Amino acid sequence: MSQIAVEEIYDHLGEVKLQQLIAAFYQGVKTDEILKPMYPADDFEGAEYRLKEFLVYRLGGPQRYLDERGHPALRMRHAPFAINQSARDRWMELMNNAMDETELPADVRQTLESFFDQMATFLINRAN
Repeated sequence: MSQIAVEEIYDHLGEVKLQQLIAAFYQGVKTDEILKPMYPADDFEGAEYRLKEFLVYRLGGPQRYLDERGHPALRMRHAPFAINQSARDRWMELMNNAMDETELPADVRQTLESFFDQMATFLINRAN
């Protein structure tokens, strides 16, 4: 199996499949005792939209995220949230479940797992 570059994922999945992935992920977040409290109850739709737009941009699709929000500045945007190893691991668990549910192609999934693993670890901002 050949490795797909992160910037080529959009071409392999398209926006509809990415939207399905993000929707499946947020279904898990909405009932999760670790992650749900990090999201304003009245803004799950906004959070879902922002993650989708970020991933569309980062995975090689249209650059709408940059037009709407500017540079991602992910660490700054996530600073208000206490992201420790447990929160990071749960985020990965829910995203892996979402990838299972949306049945991504194996080569795409391999690239996304590595990408999400790096991003989730990068966003850890609390020791415990």
